Amino acid sequence: MSGLIALLDDVAGIAKVAAASVDDVAGMSAKAGAKAAGAVIDDAAVTPKYVHGFDASREIPIVWRIARGSVFNKVVILLPAALILSQFAPWLITPLLMLGGAYLCFEGAEKVWHALVPHAEHVSPETTEPDDPTHLEESKVAGAIKTDFILSAEIMTIALAAIPPGQGLAMRAAVLLVVALSITAAVYGAVALIVKADDYGLALVRTRGGWLRAAGRTLVKAMPGFMQALTVIGTAAMLWVGGNIVLHGLETLGLGLPYETIRHCSELASEAVPQAAAVVGWLVTAVLDGIFGLALGLLLIPLSNAVLAPAWRRARSLFGNPA
Repeated sequence: MSGLIALLDDVAGIAKVAAASVDDVAGMSAKAGAKAAGAVIDDAAVTPKYVHGFDASREIPIVWRIARGSVFNKVVILLPAALILSQFAPWLITPLLMLGGAYLCFEGAEKVWHALVPHAEHVSPETTEPDDPTHLEESKVAGAIKTDFILSAEIMTIALAAIPPGQGLAMRAAVLLVVALSITAAVYGAVALIVKADDYGLALVRTRGGWLRAAGRTLVKAMPGFMQALTVIGTAAMLWVGGNIVLHGLETLGLGLPYETIRHCSELASEAVPQAAAVVGWLVTAVLDGIFGLALGLLLIPLSNAVLAPAWRRARSLFGNPA
């Protein structure tokens, strides 16, 4: 009997440790996911455009195919790469994180620049969409998965950097896996709801009466504005998160004046409004981080147009498939 009691006690102890580990994974995953907010919102804002123009019956299958590609990107390619990086070259995490943050700033600033100075985009023969619906779908899905790879790389790098130091390899792997699956489910679940919202609204208008029909009509009318708002929020989040990542990276590398200046401004604002110190402090920090991100992104636009884009096209012409 004493042996049985001891065994039960050991089982109870193991269960407590397992529960604590699960709780730690959940807590770290939530924090890591929150850090990746900018890339996540942009992912949700960008993806619906890939189903634009398709028959309603193909919208959810296309979103599902992109979601599967996103899981492959995160779990099969990026998760092992992140673990190898954290195990053998942790010093590279900050520079890579800053590179991802700079890319977010560039993307956000480019959207702001195009909104302020609209211009027609050049369409090359290679990028002309095929007329065949099957080929068009394949092209759209492939393009979406490529775009997702960049955003997923940012998400996984941000999540990796958010894991507290000293965590074992298994814990890091568990946190990254939870982040990868939960963010993918959240983003593409939201995308599926967004792309079908107008269809659901039309169904209510056609098949229901009274307040349900009015709700359907409101839903249909609200979707264009909602998509526009989502784009604006995604752009602001990219600039905020990207600027914050670069500023933190500069501080880590010993260039802490910009970060310290913003933190000092945030503290002064919090002291000026003690009734809402936390909210005001966060808001000031986010706005200043976003302004820094916008300024950095605007500086990167001419660099990209004059140097990076021509170099990329040259590399593709040299090493790409001539066919």
